[in-house]
Amino acid sequence: MHFKKLAAATLLICALPGVSQARDTAVYLPFDQAVASAIATGKIDGSVKFYLAGNKPTGNVTIVSPGAVTNKKTNAFNKSDQVACEWVVQSAIIALHQAAKSAGANAVTDIVSFYKSNERKDPKTYECHAGAIMAGVALKGDLAKVQ
Repeated sequence: MHFKKLAAATLLICALPGVSQARDTAVYLPFDQAVASAIATGKIDGSVKFYLAGNKPTGNVTIVSPGAVTNKKTNAFNKSDQVACEWVVQSAIIALHQAAKSAGANAVTDIVSFYKSNERKDPKTYECHAGAIMAGVALKGDLAKVQ
């Protein structure tokens, strides 16, 4: 009996337009705001600075590890695109923060959005792709020491 109900529900969902079709909406949100939120909530400690491509740190920059990439996904079901994107970018920022600290770096420089290996440079925003079920953010940057 349960199998028949499950099969009927699956057919109904697949028959609804938009639900059965994959959605992949590009969303562009402020990166500095995401970093500030990660610091404010204690997800990162603020010891690593983040610089999107087009923003240069002051001082001497030594690249410790070029081209560090993080690709994160999160559950977007029943969330607005903005909320899902803000959540998943936190995971990407945490991953870059941890990678920098592990490499002895105090900054991540020349950060670009790197969704599906396509670079997108913007000095203010990151790119997130949101769907009905998943949202994803991929970032690439250089782990660096800034003095």
